[in-house]
Amino acid sequence: MAYSGGKDSEVCLELCRRAHIPLEVIHHLTTADAPETIYHVQNVFRQLELEGIACAFHKPLYRGKPTSMWSLIVQKGWPPTRKQRYCCQVLKESGAPHRAVALGVRAAESQNRKDSAVAEQQGSSRREVQRFDFDNGDERIVAPCQQKAEIKIHPIVDWSDSDVWSFLRDAKVDVNPVYNLGFQRVGCVGCPMAGKVRYREFRVWPAFEKLYRTAFDKMLHRRWAEGKLNSWHSADEVFRWWMEDRNVTGQLDLFGGEVGLPT
Repeated sequence: MAYSGGKDSEVCLELCRRAHIPLEVIHHLTTADAPETIYHVQNVFRQLELEGIACAFHKPLYRGKPTSMWSLIVQKGWPPTRKQRYCCQVLKESGAPHRAVALGVRAAESQNRKDSAVAEQQGSSRREVQRFDFDNGDERIVAPCQQKAEIKIHPIVDWSDSDVWSFLRDAKVDVNPVYNLGFQRVGCVGCPMAGKVRYREFRVWPAFEKLYRTAFDKMLHRRWAEGKLNSWHSADEVFRWWMEDRNVTGQLDLFGGEVGLPT
């Protein structure tokens, strides 16, 4: 099971425990998680290991070598954005060949996940994903399992936010303390998908803003050294563009088009 320390994976973990199925719990180290998240995962893992459940931290690799959010930005040559989410692919979605992986994916989370099913066999593109629905008596999932393919299981795909929180309250599950700080999501600090909430994240965890700025500075110097077109002149410009700051006008994206900043 992939355990992020967020509310959805918390529900999946509790369901797996109640089902008494053999499992291994894995946390993908993104290197950009809040300290509270890491401490929470460590505490959960200690309890699970006392129960005889195997746990492991998965360290990210890029092109076969250890990496991090900060080195990945430099290697990719541009910041992660809503449309260019290379960070998720490398840091959180590394494959698990020949395994069935339980995930806290919910259709209500986003437009991209609205067509998610109870179980999926991955393909090279979204069109090639095979979806299976046990509620309809769909037993085709047996075939890919026999082929030793990776299968993703989404036990709470049709749950709402209220379903999740009601279950956690009834089950008396200790949730990530990040929620107690008033945040609605648990994930990488500074994730572009969080929108304007990032301003508050950087006020709570200022060290992460420094890490992003340092990574952007190294990214720029690498781009200059490689002779790549670049309309940014400093890490501060990159950071303000990345945060969608209106003070940066006429900024060009990496492909030469003018970026439409929010009004």
